[in-house]
This record gives sequence, C-alpha cells and structure tokens, in this order.
Amino acid sequence: MKPLLHVENLSIRLPKGADREFAIRNVNYELMPGELLCVVGESGSGKSMTANAVMGLLPKVIEVDSGAVTFDGFDLTSLEERRARALRGNRISMIFQEPMTALNPLMRVEDQISEVFLIHTAMSATERHDRTLALLEDVGLPDPKKMLRAYPHQLSGGQRQRVMIAMALALEPAVLIADEPTTALDVTTQAQILKLIKELQHKHNTAVMFITHDFGVVAEIADRVVVMEKGEMVELGKRDEVLNHPQHPYTKKLIAAVPPLVSPQREVSVHQEAPILQVKNLCKTYTTGGSWFTKARIVKAADDVNFELHRGETLGLVGESGSGKSTVSRCVVRLLEADSGQILLAGNEIQSLNSKQLMPFRKRIQMVFQDPYASLNPRKTIGQIIADGPIAQGMPATDALAKAAELLELVELPKTALDRYPHEFSGGQRQRIGIARALAHDPEVLVADEAISALDVSVQAQILELIDVLKKRLNLAVLFVVHDLRVAAQVCDRVIVMEKGKIVEMGETSQVFEAPIHEYTKSLIASIPGAHWRSGVEDNQSIEIMEAQV
Repeated sequence: MKPLLHVENLSIRLPKGADREFAIRNVNYELMPGELLCVVGESGSGKSMTANAVMGLLPKVIEVDSGAVTFDGFDLTSLEERRARALRGNRISMIFQEPMTALNPLMRVEDQISEVFLIHTAMSATERHDRTLALLEDVGLPDPKKMLRAYPHQLSGGQRQRVMIAMALALEPAVLIADEPTTALDVTTQAQILKLIKELQHKHNTAVMFITHDFGVVAEIADRVVVMEKGEMVELGKRDEVLNHPQHPYTKKLIAAVPPLVSPQREVSVHQEAPILQVKNLCKTYTTGGSWFTKARIVKAADDVNFELHRGETLGLVGESGSGKSTVSRCVVRLLEADSGQILLAGNEIQSLNSKQLMPFRKRIQMVFQDPYASLNPRKTIGQIIADGPIAQGMPATDALAKAAELLELVELPKTALDRYPHEFSGGQRQRIGIARALAHDPEVLVADEAISALDVSVQAQILELIDVLKKRLNLAVLFVVHDLRVAAQVCDRVIVMEKGKIVEMGETSQVFEAPIHEYTKSLIASIPGAHWRSGVEDNQSIEIMEAQV
C-alpha cells in the first residue's frame, strides 16, 4: 500500500524571540490507509504543530522552513488556499482538543454539521437534515432528534466531543486528525470516545493521526507510535515495541512517569487524634431549565455526603464528570453554599458561618484549582498574587512578599519569578504557583480540584511528588479531586467513589482498586485506557529512571 499522508523532512520555523528556533525540525513519518498512528510528546514537543501544518492552520507568524507534507499528489504546505479549503473537512478532517471553543456557541448542532454538506456538496436541505441525523446516531448520541436542536452549552463534554467527531466524519474523509480529543474527559466517557473512533476507523478504512500525551490511550488504540521531543522525532515504531522496549531515553522517561494502576502497599493508618475535617450529611442541588412549556430539572450534586479527613492523609474523590466531586470540594471551602449538612474544621462548624465569621477559618483551608491560568490574575505579578492573601489577613506587605519568595523556593521556582506575570510560565510552573498561593496562609487542609488533569505525564509526576513532599513536611491533610484513576491509585491513602452525587464506595486505596465492591467502581476501573498494559521497561537504564521518579 502507498501512504495516504507523507511527512517528509518537515521543519517549521518559530518567530524571533521564541524559546527555540524551530517548532519542528526534520520530521519524517507516513500514515497508511486504515492505520491509527499516535503522535506522543509533552507540551511544546511539536506534535500539534505537524497536525496544523497538514490542515493549513498554522498561525501567520509561523512558516514552513523546508520539507513537504504530501497528500494525494499535493504538497499541503504550499497549496493555494482555494484548494486547501476544498480538502479540509472533505478529504482531511480534524477533531479539536476543546470542542466548546471549536463549536460555534450561536449555532445549533444541526446547523453546524449540515454546514459541511452545504459547503462541499450539492445536497438538498432535506438530504442534509437526514444525513446529519444519521451521523448523530452513528456517534451514539442519545435522542439524536432532540440533539439536532441543541446548542453546544446544553451538552456535556462527552456529547460535544461526539458532535465534533460527527462533523469530522461527515464526508467520510481519508485522513482524520484527532488532537488530544479525550484529555479532559473522565475514564468512562474517554473509553466510549476511543471505542467510537476505532469503530468508525474500521468502518470507513480511515487513516487516523491521534495526538496525545497519555500512554494509556496509546496502549489502547495505536498501531504505530511517533515520539516527539522539543520539535524532533526521537522514536518511531509499532505500539508494542515502543511501549515495552523503548530505545530513546526520552521515551523511557515518559513511560516511567506513567503512574502504574497497582496501588503501592501502605500501612493502614490508625488515627489517634480527631479528624481535621468532617463532612456530615452534605446536600447540594441545582435547578436547571424550566419555562412555561418545560419542567425545571433538579440535579442532586451532593446527596447526603459523609466523610472525615485526618492530618497527613490524602483522601481521593473520584468519579465521572457530573458525579458531584467538584461540587463537594467547593462546598468544603465555602466557594459554594450547601443546602444542608455540616462542615467541621478542627471541630468548628463552618457551614453556618457568615462571611465575616468565616474569615479566620479561610486561611486554614485552601484550594488549588484545575486551571491555574484562569485562577491567576493576569494583571498582577506572581509576588503580588501570592502575597495578596496574607496581606488581606493583616500581614505587612514587606513580610508577605518575603514569604512569597520563600514559598517559590519551596515549590522549586526561582525567586526571580516574583516580578514576572502568569503568561510567562508553563502549565506546570503555573500549577506550582497555585500551590504556593494556597500555602501562603499556612493551611491545615489543602483541596486540590483536578490540579493535574491537563498536565503532561512527566510534569504531572513532578507536581504529585511536590504535593506529597509538602504534605509530609507540613503535615497537611489533602482532599484530592481527580478523574484519573491511575493517579488516585498512586497518591491517595483512601478513596471515595461518587456517582450522581452519592458516595457508592469508600475505603483504603489498595482495597478499592484490587477488590471493588460496587458495580460502578468496577466499571470505572474497567474503563481505564490501557489497563491491560503495565508501564515499565526491561533494561537497567529504564529501571533507574523509574526508581528516580519514585
């Protein structure tokens, strides 16, 4: 067979002032019909840049320096815009990482998908409607007729991603590019999307370029794997060869950073002292919709939730999106008001306190947010961001800035970061800043809400190690909200499993993972991508890397 897509000696130059000269340099690989090729690497490795070059979506300030991307006899890097537009969405399609930003919020689902047919075909309005409905049925959306009339904000994350897949497959393209399409999804939705892509690939003999940083996904779906590091291709091979016998040190490092699914043996904790945090009969409901024609829908996000957290312990809250875990965490820190129940911090009931009464307790329980860029003020320096909290609590500004410098050193960032702004840091560095800000109050409880979900595996490992070190050094109690069960298995002493606002299982981490009792817990564990694959490689060098990570 001839390759459908051939990337040949491709180099893309970055504008002056960038951290390196080339986004990608001398990249070579082929994509065969019916093949699923995974392109793997950390943020900034250049994996998405290649996809954007194929689609003709490179920013104007970035240009192809040399090489070619050949498809159907055409060099896509030098194709005139009219021809490129004819190929995009027709012969080559793309599923974007964040469907909420890729979908037009002002257009209904039917209009967005049928627009593809309007541009590329001569179908009538009735034919477009029927074909759009059939696509929504193909991608497994519930009640497709109702979905046709929905707007993006009315759909869940998994449903929006299915709409994106339907759009990408509308004209049965020869090549499908999927750019991190499952990164922010919970394990069950992720498993459904991966299964759907594989089924559609086999059904239409589509060649798929799947961009990811998740080696569990690679183990689940890949035929071949390309590993990228700082714009260069460092390894290329069949899936099993790359996963089980990697050759390049960078590949070994990435694989060693993947948390194994088996929970390490921990001593069963016998706590003599009273818990630092107690949650009793916590309830929180949301009311959505409701009009003259439809009934309001009541959703129980937290339904009689009870648990305790002790000093020096990490308690994991796991479950799918919509299970209520983030709602519980936000109620605990009083960013949301619960409908009923009690929250006791070191024996003090804080649920019923007003804002003024709550002020002394605020500093004792702090939160690390999922998206540090959205939670850091872009107009303030890092020093100001970290010092603001202590200053609000009455600390002199000079002392607060000195403490900010100490905290940056604690989270392994240079003191020079004090005078820089959030946009000047990587995602992992911003998360470290978020941790430093939370620690500025000397809290007793740290709540981490999906604090590592969008990070690369190696950066993820660093942040997890940092939180663990800080927990032991400062005797913190950590409430860890996470949807990645591999991470939960490694860092949590105990785990709470939530489904539709209820706690369905709770226990020691090893017990829950090795002998789950509830059917929902079993389904979550079974949905982990690459669960059959155990990260780890066989030579001495890789073992040393893994030991260093631990």
